[in-house]
Amino acid sequence: MALSDLHIPSMLQKIPGAARVKLSSRSSSMLPSTSWQTSSNATSTQQNAFTAETISPIDIVDDENSESRLPSIKSLAVVIAGNALFQLSFFIAVPSASLYVEYLGGTPTFSGLVLGIPTAISGIALLVVKRFDGGQYRRPFVITYISAIVGNAVYALAYTFNFLYLLLIARMILGISFTSFMFSRKYCTDPRLVGIRRRTTLASWYVLGPAFGFSVGTWVGGMLYKIGSGNTGFFNGYTAPGWVMAGVWLAFLVVSGRFFEDVPKVSSGTRARRPAIGEIEMNSLAVNVANEPAPSFFALTLQQKCLLLCMCYSGSTFFFVLSSWESNIPIFTAARLGYSPYQAGNFIAMSGAATFLFLFLNVRYAYRFQDRVILATGTSLGLLGLFVLLAILITDTVHFGSLFVAWFLVALGFNLASTCTLSLLSKQMPGNWNAKASMAIQYSNYAGRLTGAVMGGAGVKIGMEKYAAIQIAMIGIGIVMHLVLWTELKVKTG
Repeated sequence: MALSDLHIPSMLQKIPGAARVKLSSRSSSMLPSTSWQTSSNATSTQQNAFTAETISPIDIVDDENSESRLPSIKSLAVVIAGNALFQLSFFIAVPSASLYVEYLGGTPTFSGLVLGIPTAISGIALLVVKRFDGGQYRRPFVITYISAIVGNAVYALAYTFNFLYLLLIARMILGISFTSFMFSRKYCTDPRLVGIRRRTTLASWYVLGPAFGFSVGTWVGGMLYKIGSGNTGFFNGYTAPGWVMAGVWLAFLVVSGRFFEDVPKVSSGTRARRPAIGEIEMNSLAVNVANEPAPSFFALTLQQKCLLLCMCYSGSTFFFVLSSWESNIPIFTAARLGYSPYQAGNFIAMSGAATFLFLFLNVRYAYRFQDRVILATGTSLGLLGLFVLLAILITDTVHFGSLFVAWFLVALGFNLASTCTLSLLSKQMPGNWNAKASMAIQYSNYAGRLTGAVMGGAGVKIGMEKYAAIQIAMIGIGIVMHLVLWTELKVKTG
């Protein structure tokens, strides 16, 4: 019997729980070429089976619910908790950083550089760390945890040595640890671990990390400054954030080693087993293509290229605005409202706590909405917050309530919108492009964070009206891109 005589749909219907063969023009173009042959001289059993000649290194997934699969809960908890702690490490220094820099002889602009430099170093370090990951996660995570311990300890020691640039060096070491952001994002969209209908949900969990960081982190940072401000010894208001986080990361390194389960390492020469007909799911987003070379940027379709550029620009602008506000609030509120670092930390934390509930609801209900709807909603809310800021600056009505509303809308909107950049992109790109897409989005975020932190530090100096107008213009360009690509932004929910 020839292969053409086999009626595959009817055969699959007779197999309980069999996965359906799904071939679309787009998904078939993403899959590597696979040869399926039958031998006319074979036995009757062999006549009814496929023979895989070129499967390796692709593992065909035999789970009929592969679109909804999730990694180990313990491992996922380690990744999500680690991301939250890295955000905490970033934000815990925000309330007191400007005064710490001033004590050591620096300027407000240098303070913005101290807050933003980790992202620049992280972008450089990522190129090195990525070379040693082997397609896995444990090794890069251990590197980042150790870097966090050392970086935070050196941050505290800058006071002891009374050396301003040691503060910058400490944040640069801490920047190595922030390469974890890319690996955490990649983990949440890795087709080997996460089904296509779970990626936006996990991305929503991931974005809870920044909400936790700038709420709890800034509050803890302000509280530590208040507790230690009267001390001049080893542990004081400037050094406390560094010592506390060094201890936290030491404990987390032990916890991670105990509970995190890495993805199995698959040799590129390993031959996959022969699958039965009912186990085949020809969906490119449900196969492991981690070891298959990804196509170059120029081999992508025009639609995929445009989406990649659009999501990278969006990610960079979202984090540019967030980072600029986070570094600007302590300086601006001190100049306009007379806030201390403790009060500025509480201000940032209250807004973070208010957004946390809405971001948690997004985790619960993200699977019901398209990514483009979440993206548009978040961007609109953030833009509204920027217009509120501009309005209160022009009318000279800056006070706690008005500034809080503006910051709340900005924090909620752009954190919400940032959940979709990588998850949406991963649903449109080939499965073996996940690592490249993760790096592209992370570098865009890095660029936004670095330039935003410097912008925030210089916001009062250049004029707050100009500061707000620049951000509105940048977000406006992104909205135009979203409208032009609106049809292409439609992907599966979840």
